[in-house]
Formats: sequence, C-alpha cells, structure tokens
Amino acid sequence: MCGRITLAVEPGEIAEYFQLSEVPLLEPRYNIAPTQNVAVLRNAPGKGVRELALLRWGLIPSWAEDLNVGSRMINARSETIAHKPAFREAFKKRRCLVAADGFYEWKREGGGKQPYIIRVKDQKCFALAGLWDRKDTPEGPLETFTILTTSANELVAPLHDRMPVILDTAGCEQWLDESVQDQEKLKSLLRPYPAERMCMEPVDDFVNNPANEGERCIAPPAARPAAEESKPARRRRGEDPNQGMLF
Repeated sequence: MCGRITLAVEPGEIAEYFQLSEVPLLEPRYNIAPTQNVAVLRNAPGKGVRELALLRWGLIPSWAEDLNVGSRMINARSETIAHKPAFREAFKKRRCLVAADGFYEWKREGGGKQPYIIRVKDQKCFALAGLWDRKDTPEGPLETFTILTTSANELVAPLHDRMPVILDTAGCEQWLDESVQDQEKLKSLLRPYPAERMCMEPVDDFVNNPANEGERCIAPPAARPAAEESKPARRRRGEDPNQGMLF
C-alpha cells in the first residue's frame, strides 16, 4: 500500500510545484514513516487560501476516543472512502495533497524482502491524494491525515497489489476544489497512475528500519559497507523489514 515515503527536494521546488508563495522550512527526509509529520497541501481552515502544513501521518477522526486508531489508518482504500465513517466527512470537506518525491515498496526475494524506491519520471516531486482531520485533545488540537490507495499499476503490481493515488496537475486542482462535491467525479481521479510515467529501482535495506534516515536509504544495494553485519544479527536487534510498516 503506502507505508514509507520520501521528500528531499528543496523547499523552493515544492513551492513551485504547488504554486505557493512560501513553504515552511523542511529538512530533507529519505524515510518518512507513519506517526511522523509530513508536508500536506490543503485549504487553510477559515482562511480561503491554500497552505502547506505539517500534519501527522495516521488519520484520527474528530470523534475518535482512542488516539491509537491513527496507526491503523495510515491508508484509506479509495473505493470505500465515501461510505466508511472514518473517512466520509473528510472526503466531502477535508481533502488534501501529500507532498512526496518517492515512496517505497518491498518485494520478497529469497528469504527476505528487497526494498524499492518508486518515483514519477521527470518530476522533482509529486502529489498523493489524501484526507485530513482535526481532533481536539487535552494537549491541544491534533491534525492528522491518511493517504488514499488504489489498485497497483503494471510497474508496482509485482511488489504489491495496492499503490498510493498519485494525481496529475489537473487532478490536484479538482481534488482541492471545495466546490466539487460530485462523488463520482472525485472518485474518477482515484485511479492507478500510468506505469509508463513511473520508474523504480532497488535500494539498500538500510531503509527497512524506520529509525534510519539519510541518503543511504536511497543508495543502491551494492553501496552497503562490506563490513555490514548480517541480516540475522539485525533481526535479533529488531530491525526487521516489516517493522514500522503499519498496513
């Protein structure tokens, strides 16, 4: 589905892509995982303008009593968002775009899993369709989001049967347009991105641990140090490819 993304481009390039006058100062991120803050483009509540805000990954509905529910809602199936209680109100009123320049998926090879990074060709960044919500807590308001998924295209299918919804420029505009309330029109945007416009390559299994960060996450597998400890040793320490992938 979508349990890890990257966003390492310069803030100015994000501003240019989303046509914003300014964006928050963002550190390059090569291994963004659920429960972490991510740059999300949305219609600013009550302001009538669009903004790039940092929201927590893992949607918590405003009515939820258990904040841990967010760890189970990092993704939402686009086919059912109009009917699921956790998503239907956000589908009507709180649609957003999640900024990314890549996402990871894993493929079983031999006795383990090989990570791959997947990108859109000839684009420094792109937009994933999302929904957001706001929950009032004793510590203050908590704003969270989920990434929508659809069936995998021909590129991603050998790795997983689902993939995040990637929107082109026209789709981004419609998705954020609050005046568009036709559910069928909106759902027509939530389709697999053309495989021929995407690319993927294997990367070092350093990315398997969600605590790891830096450019090594996107380095080719051959780039790992010769003295790197064995996979069984890492697994004894709890660094398993599935760790932190909450889907």
